[in-house]
Amino acid sequence: MTMDPDRVATARAMLEHLGLTAADLTDSNRPAVPTVAEYLPAVVAAASPGTRRTYGSSWRRMAATLGDLRIDAVRASDLEALMRQAAAGARPRRNSRNGRHAGEHLIAAARAFYNRAIADGYLTVVDSPAHRVRKPRRLPNTRRALTPEELSDINAAARSGGNDIVLDALLLRLHTETACRRGGALALRLIDLDTDHALIRLSEKGGTQRWQPSPRCSPAD
Repeated sequence: MTMDPDRVATARAMLEHLGLTAADLTDSNRPAVPTVAEYLPAVVAAASPGTRRTYGSSWRRMAATLGDLRIDAVRASDLEALMRQAAAGARPRRNSRNGRHAGEHLIAAARAFYNRAIADGYLTVVDSPAHRVRKPRRLPNTRRALTPEELSDINAAARSGGNDIVLDALLLRLHTETACRRGGALALRLIDLDTDHALIRLSEKGGTQRWQPSPRCSPAD
């Protein structure tokens, strides 16, 4: 049977007027669909501290702009508009890419938001507007290693001022020898020092742990 386009358009207009979707008529087991603002606290509560720090500002932007919409009523074009706004309002830095990373970050946050909604049974991945927006293509990284002269200048500056120049120098030495992240240095405990074998146990991003050789962790030091 061929569908009449006019009747389909009329049915869609009626559903929109009633605040319903086709899924509401075919799947009675799904929970009532909340708005973006209503659902955000559940997303935040289920997120890890690192995820909240990473995506919190983008989630708040979504709630401020799209908060009154049901999560299944948000369109891909709504999120793409937010992505453009985030890119346009990004703070300029020496290594900025015209807001490209800010736009990519917002879409990543929106996908994390909708992944939680999918897991909770409010919609499927096919229904997710965030997964229908293409993330900006990531450009090659411009990071590079410090030259010996730059590293020497940094160490000299750390030793010439500050509240605790000894601690500053030790932290710089730790990062230089182990290439650990900031979180690895902050999580370091005395129990993580194996002076018998000159090793340091580093607990870093994603709950990973690794033993790293360090000559400064030897019994002689």
